[in-house]
Amino acid sequence: MTGSDWDAVADVASALFLLGGAFFVLAAGVGALRFPDLLSRMHAGTKPQTLGLILVLIGLGLRLRSGGAVWALVLVVVLGLLTAPVGAHMVGRAGYRTGKVRSDLLVTDELTRDLESAQRRDEA
Repeated sequence: MTGSDWDAVADVASALFLLGGAFFVLAAGVGALRFPDLLSRMHAGTKPQTLGLILVLIGLGLRLRSGGAVWALVLVVVLGLLTAPVGAHMVGRAGYRTGKVRSDLLVTDELTRDLESAQRRDEA
């Protein structure tokens, strides 16, 4: 295969990654609008959104093929993987503490037990 053949393969792969990433981002948006409760919406907003971001950035990296640009995209992926779970965790805890989480939908509720034990400890 010649260099132009590899460029064509990389362009097709880039298009596939970009389309796949766009699909996951769209699915995250639809889930955030359609799901009934805070935790489901939070899940829809973080899991497929993060995968969509990674796929879009891989597609962009395949399209750009520049060392500096690819390293910048890798940095964006790493920062996205570090901040999305922390942000989702904080939103979930804030929603739980303000009563926005439907406790009837929870399978396991460890936070109530932890909050009650912390409250008992503070009172003693």
